[in-house]
Amino acid sequence: MAVGPGLAGSVDAALNQIAGLLESSPKAAAERASALLRDRPDHPLAVLYLGIARRLVGDLHGAIKVLGPLARHRPSWAPAHYELGVTLGAAGRSAEAMASLRRAVKLQVNIGEAWLLIADHSIALGDPAGADAAYANHLLVSSADPRLSAPLAAICENRMADAEAMLRRHLEQRPDDAPALRLLAEVAVRRRRYGDAEQLLRQSLALDPGVVAARHSLAVVLHEQDKTAAALEEVDRLLAVEPGNPAWLNLKANVLTRSGDIHRAIETFAAVLARHPDNARIWMAYGDALKTAGRQADAIAAYRRSSELAPGFGESWWSLSNLKTFRFLPEDLEVMRAQLARKGISNDDRLHFHFALGKAHEDSGDFAESFANYAEGNRLRRAALAYEAEATSAYVNRARSLLTTGFFTARAGWGSEARDPIFIVGLPRAGSTLIEQILASHSAVEGTMELPYVAEIADSLVRRAAPGTAAAYPEILASLRSEDLRELGERYLRLARLQRKTGARFFVDKTPNNWMHVGLIHLMLPNARIVDARRHPLGCCFSCFKQHFARGQAFTYSLEEVGRYYRDYVALMAHFDAVLPGRVHRVFYERMVEDTETEVRRLLAFCDLPFEDACLSFHETERAVSTASSEQVRRPVYKEAVDQWRNYERWLEPLRQALGPVLDSYPAAPGAAVTADSRNG
Repeated sequence: MAVGPGLAGSVDAALNQIAGLLESSPKAAAERASALLRDRPDHPLAVLYLGIARRLVGDLHGAIKVLGPLARHRPSWAPAHYELGVTLGAAGRSAEAMASLRRAVKLQVNIGEAWLLIADHSIALGDPAGADAAYANHLLVSSADPRLSAPLAAICENRMADAEAMLRRHLEQRPDDAPALRLLAEVAVRRRRYGDAEQLLRQSLALDPGVVAARHSLAVVLHEQDKTAAALEEVDRLLAVEPGNPAWLNLKANVLTRSGDIHRAIETFAAVLARHPDNARIWMAYGDALKTAGRQADAIAAYRRSSELAPGFGESWWSLSNLKTFRFLPEDLEVMRAQLARKGISNDDRLHFHFALGKAHEDSGDFAESFANYAEGNRLRRAALAYEAEATSAYVNRARSLLTTGFFTARAGWGSEARDPIFIVGLPRAGSTLIEQILASHSAVEGTMELPYVAEIADSLVRRAAPGTAAAYPEILASLRSEDLRELGERYLRLARLQRKTGARFFVDKTPNNWMHVGLIHLMLPNARIVDARRHPLGCCFSCFKQHFARGQAFTYSLEEVGRYYRDYVALMAHFDAVLPGRVHRVFYERMVEDTETEVRRLLAFCDLPFEDACLSFHETERAVSTASSEQVRRPVYKEAVDQWRNYERWLEPLRQALGPVLDSYPAAPGAAVTADSRNG
């Protein structure tokens, strides 16, 4: 039946009225839409508005009940699929939401908010590559400036150098262009230049503070830099607007885990999983948090659930093996081998399976098969890294030339007088977590895990140098004044305070790579204690080779490179022994295992701490431990690990060659006699 012009006009007026009420009074909008549908059953726009209104008042089930049939009956109408996707996502049904949103953008590619939601759901579903692609499309369709189309296209095509060059030229002419700043930040994120990305995102948000995607990106780059307090602040601002967003809740839980607030992290993960129980990646992250809290059985259950939901997700299997005390069942090995044989498996999943199988075969005594898997996992990981061993060696040589006895004597008494930090340096897998656990068992000491702040301060020294100057590190240390070094020390203490949870007098910073920064530590915090954790070169280096690290430690994925790195480390620490005698206390892992009480007493005496029995029963201390040794330090000292490398001795010749005289001299350093030039400068 034809609709008369008067009736059509009244329907349009009613629809306009409903649209105007959606944001201001969604309950009234739902009532008006329902009334209209009584007169005009199945009117698509009225049904759409009713679904939106029900979602806005929190009736997600009612919204899906009307939007689902609408999308089925209108398969070519993008708004129906978009609104259904939004509602399904709010209901925690991420996979279904993704399907609807992808249908919407297939029908109408320029729905920018749909691409943004697809990016969020991709993160929640464990697809970071999909999230990057969706966010690039969001940027592309959301920009109204045709001058940004070329750099946007370059980002979408992964031509980051071209995109950066074009955006920098654009910003020279228009420095306050917020969308261009966000695009340049995206380029910086893709290139892992998180400090640059943070600065650009802050500029963009200062100009346009309401852009949710930019704030989410800022939270992510802060998290990547271990700026946990600032990251939490940004995530909480996002959640204040949309409390149930799974991507933001997942990010918050991960930030809380890294900050050491492990119980809140576990609660947050549990809340996300209550709404997204089929998300394998979140189950794995939940397992990591449970492991850190010492809840091993619960961690195993979470990792198991992750691997059940996604058998091809290699990282969940590797996470099980990384518990160290866990043992795989024969049927587990069958599943992992079947996944490795699958076509289309990603390199990331493949390398995780190889590391897991390496540990499984090691536990069963099949060392040839174990080494083959470890070697393949390392080969795949090394191919994705840009580590240059020569750069590390060159740095050590430059540091030894600059940081002489005369250099330090001229700066005696500089820096902050604080005595709070106890730094543990060395290589990973050398016993640093054990030393930290012993110290953290003392009533006067707090363990704060691995802090990134010394390296951040070193990086900041180079960044703040005058443009056009060749300010390299550590050479730039020579230009610092007494007040500069004092401020650096106080800055470190302010940053570290963000990670402290107790009122203990001292705290431990267990960041192994800080051996490169012993000179900076001494200059800015001359009263801090420095402990060097050292282990037999073959035992330490091969243990690193067996370990897939979550991030950093790029030197560990080649036997030759890890051996050279160990050699460089020994050379620099021997130099500090010569120019700053007694400044560093060395703990040899083998001696700690052989005579624990003597070594613990020596360690406590160096730190000016009275002996406490709790330091000998360190395995009973309840605290969060996030490193690869988390389960091992919850057991009494055991000797089995000392000589495990001998099971692989016939494959370690490249490592022996790289270590050279360091291996023959252990536990002493080769060429311990230091020249007069290095002593006196």
